[in-house]
Amino acid sequence: MDTKYLTYILAIAKRQNMTKAAEDLFVSQSSLSQYLSKLESELGTPLFYRTKGSLSLTPAGQLYVAAAEKVIHIKDNLYRSIQNIDNRGHITIGVTSQFGLKMLTVLIPPFKASFPDVTIEISETNVPTLTKMLQEENIDCGIMALNTIEPFSPSQVDVLRQEEVYLAIPKTHPYHQKNPGKPITIQEFAENFSEDNILLSKKGSTLRVLTDQIIESAQIMLSTICETNSIIATRSMVAMGIGVTLIGESCISDQEHVAYYSMNPPLYRMNAFVRRKNWVMNQPECRLRDDILHYFLQSGSCK
Repeated sequence: MDTKYLTYILAIAKRQNMTKAAEDLFVSQSSLSQYLSKLESELGTPLFYRTKGSLSLTPAGQLYVAAAEKVIHIKDNLYRSIQNIDNRGHITIGVTSQFGLKMLTVLIPPFKASFPDVTIEISETNVPTLTKMLQEENIDCGIMALNTIEPFSPSQVDVLRQEEVYLAIPKTHPYHQKNPGKPITIQEFAENFSEDNILLSKKGSTLRVLTDQIIESAQIMLSTICETNSIIATRSMVAMGIGVTLIGESCISDQEHVAYYSMNPPLYRMNAFVRRKNWVMNQPECRLRDDILHYFLQSGSCK
């Protein structure tokens, strides 16, 4: 079932620009333009309004795009059903946090023993990127940390657990000497860490959202030494005494050099399994999802 040319129209509709759509499709702009002109001539009506530097769908174009999306979904579901006959397939998974990677290293070996002909492709990325990939159905599922299930629908999300988020500080910090373990209030945070460098996660991440909330509540201006997607690098800098940061329970380590404090009130983020909207799962895919849910029921925690 060849749906190549349907994807051409979907790409133009998505990018609203012929040049950008051609780049995404790895075809020449002239070939794409010729195909669109030929199709519109065949249909007897334009699919796009042409304005300077932009293409937008006409009413006929909206109908065409809606039908094209349905046809592609039918094709995908058909191919998956066929693959399910002999348990072959390809599962794409996005992961945003260490807890997901650690879990998959435990689950994949027994899964592959049961389904040796299924390929699992894992991509490590950030929350905004994975959210976009799931919304555009460019990936099957995501194992991710979330502050809220939006913009996904409840039917797409399995909440695996509520993960506590801690303040991580160097063990050499003066605060650790006077308070080795009691939870920290917002007022105590403001009084004891207003002069410290804060190590930030990238904007859009769960930890960055919580960090911004604390800074706003504490009504302080903290120094920022860096912004990174790497929790490993951030944790190492805390251990070296460079600054303080927020870290999820699943990423706690190096407690010889780093002290971890609960906040009062405590901070949480969700660990979740999120499916793309139109994913009709075959037997291996259902098995992998069940394995992930069972893993959290068994372990309760994922340090």
